[in-house]
Amino acid sequence: MLKKYQLYLATIFIKNLFLISLIFLGLSFILNFFEELKFFENYDVGIRYPVLLTFLNSPSILFELFPFIFLIAVKFFYIHLNERNEIEIFKNHGIDNFKVLSLLSFSTLICGAFILLIFYTFSSNLKNHYLNLKNKFSSENEYLAVVNENGLWIKEEIDGFSNIIHAKKFNKNNIEEITITQTNAASDNINIITAKNADISSKTWSLNKVKIVDKLMGNKTYENFYYISSFDGEIISNLFSNLNSLNIYQLNLLLSNYSKIGYSTTDVNVHLNKLYSLPIFYLLMTILGLLIMMKFTFIKTKFFTIIVGVSVSVFVYYINHFSSLFGSNETIPIVLSIWLPHVILFLICLLGGVKINEN
Repeated sequence: MLKKYQLYLATIFIKNLFLISLIFLGLSFILNFFEELKFFENYDVGIRYPVLLTFLNSPSILFELFPFIFLIAVKFFYIHLNERNEIEIFKNHGIDNFKVLSLLSFSTLICGAFILLIFYTFSSNLKNHYLNLKNKFSSENEYLAVVNENGLWIKEEIDGFSNIIHAKKFNKNNIEEITITQTNAASDNINIITAKNADISSKTWSLNKVKIVDKLMGNKTYENFYYISSFDGEIISNLFSNLNSLNIYQLNLLLSNYSKIGYSTTDVNVHLNKLYSLPIFYLLMTILGLLIMMKFTFIKTKFFTIIVGVSVSVFVYYINHFSSLFGSNETIPIVLSIWLPHVILFLICLLGGVKINEN
């Protein structure tokens, strides 16, 4: 059972975490709202769609900001105690800095698990609805592309033909074992095009070893054949690049599907490792924030707290960003690229925490 002082400290910390989260959510909503207004400036949709899309997208933006929310929240937690001289009162009753740090660490891990398992699932589902709704305005919605255990599937409409494309293998600008089913509503004719492989680096696909089955014109074979599409390799890859719209179960399913069709799993692995590391990241940011407040005693006002918090957040963000880029480019192993910044932060926190009770 939690002691009274532990419950008191945990309540203050979680309260600050909640309030800071609300502030960041409000800022995210306002900034994203103006972006949506700009997007819809050429559409006669009124205010309803910008507000709805902003509502759907804001939780996903907030999720990205949580490491820095923990950092700032623990700073305000410390200021709250310091302004009331409660830190000295706790010390006089045998509650040293290490006990406070241990309690905050435990609270952070609990909150981190909740954010990862509950909040991320919620925000990813909203992000998925956001993308689906916005895509209706950003295109004519005449095509669809999905990846499942059976391969790559594309539906598109070109020059009166409705084309369903299936490829068993997809790897960047190349697809293999292709079947294209063409239907024409005007003539009620069906063509089936099969090919061994194709270069899709441009929207003019170069198909190899092609066979065309046409019930009106008969069967034809070609060594090379060109197919005009709405897609190329880059467009198809970008369709599946927004991984924030998938929850953890869906990400693991996508990882399995990518492996089955020979598509690169690097981006999904990077994203999953980032998610799995988040509770530890939150913990390290909480410890770092508390150590900064304890070691740098000149930070007593909320203004300087925000300035220092933003500065540290930017520094940590770029370390994580550049390290993950090395993983995405496969310059270093993915696990190392994600966890190396955390190891560095851990060492910094360890150095600062060795003599935490000397303050």
